[in-house]
Amino acid sequence: MEGLKKITHNCKHATFLIEKKLVGRLSFRERIFLKIHLIGCDVCKLYQKQTNRINEMIRELFKTRTTEPTRLDENFKKELQDRIEEELNKN
Repeated sequence: MEGLKKITHNCKHATFLIEKKLVGRLSFRERIFLKIHLIGCDVCKLYQKQTNRINEMIRELFKTRTTEPTRLDENFKKELQDRIEEELNKN
């Protein structure tokens, strides 16, 4: 049972380091721990792969959205303005 707790703790620490690596640098000791852990843990290796892929997709989503400005058509603007005025006139 003690071995299972140690493995679980190591996986929790490894996933923490995987997330930390996305936003900053790992220390030398953290990098070594993570590399060694990933050699022997297919679950954490898959977690890292999925996390990296999700991060890439989100970055790509925001990258494409910022280059194309969103424009509202005139009909939508008019309907929205009418609804706002209607709500304001209720009071």
